[in-house]
Amino acid sequence: MNELNINNRLVRYGELIPCKTAFIDTHTPGSDQKENFTIIGSGVSENPEQHVHISIPHGFNIGAAGQPPKCNNSLHSHRTAEVFFVLSGRWRFFWGRYGKAGEVILEKGDIFNIPTGIFRGFENIGETYGMLMAILGGDDAGGGVIWAPEVLSEAKKHGLILSEKGKIYDTLKDQKIPNDENEMKPLKDDELKNFPEYTTSEVVPYYVARYLDLYSLSSETSCKVIGEKGKIYDKPGFEVEFISDKSKNKYGIYTKDVVFMPVDGYWRIKSEIFDIILNPGDTFSLPKNNKYTLEPTKPGIASIYKVIPTDDNPGSTQRK
Repeated sequence: MNELNINNRLVRYGELIPCKTAFIDTHTPGSDQKENFTIIGSGVSENPEQHVHISIPHGFNIGAAGQPPKCNNSLHSHRTAEVFFVLSGRWRFFWGRYGKAGEVILEKGDIFNIPTGIFRGFENIGETYGMLMAILGGDDAGGGVIWAPEVLSEAKKHGLILSEKGKIYDTLKDQKIPNDENEMKPLKDDELKNFPEYTTSEVVPYYVARYLDLYSLSSETSCKVIGEKGKIYDKPGFEVEFISDKSKNKYGIYTKDVVFMPVDGYWRIKSEIFDIILNPGDTFSLPKNNKYTLEPTKPGIASIYKVIPTDDNPGSTQRK
């Protein structure tokens, strides 16, 4: 494997290409300033012009959302895992049919495995532009987004309609849904009853892990965050580990492609065929069957998330 192959698996934070019209709510006031990034896999973007940085199938998708203060991501749901960790900023996540069943505030490094089957949204409540990194289960990310009915109706007021194939059409640009497609129909009341209304106490203790706790727990070995033996129990088709500068097991080899995503510090990842430095916000897909070592390059707090594909089928959230 040559250097070009490695570069094709490395996405630098500063080189991320945003899409500002990725979803049906991107003309809706309050949601019209968000940026979406598709880093690994096709993601769930409803705009075919969304740039995909790495198209190699991993069994999961990696994406990101960037938003200025007071920018909102509208209520939606997914059929497979949607995991976020905060790269920068302060964020409020909320959920339920009208976004009022529960909420949690997350800051840098915190991670949230949002249960499938509930409506969720999030907003940047910080004072500066913030960035969320996302992991979506399955190569097809569950087949797309399920929107709350009012999101579709509000978007229509601002010229956007969504087809049943999950593609956006802008009527303000004289775009029309083709004859072989139909407009996405809003969910009916009887269908909406299938979306749970979990309270904060039913979600936060089981699906949220705090950065400083993970840093403490990784003082000897890497901390399993999401997985059958993780701090957050689930089997979404991948596992997530947290590694810090204090962890002693910063090496290994995998039979599947593994992804590294730094939060703090600068990390050197090295094998016989590559030697690169990862910065916060970078994403690196480690080719399978490559023995590697991983070390922070400078003293001080350093942390990195590792996403490992498993043989579990992506689907509904599992809980003990």
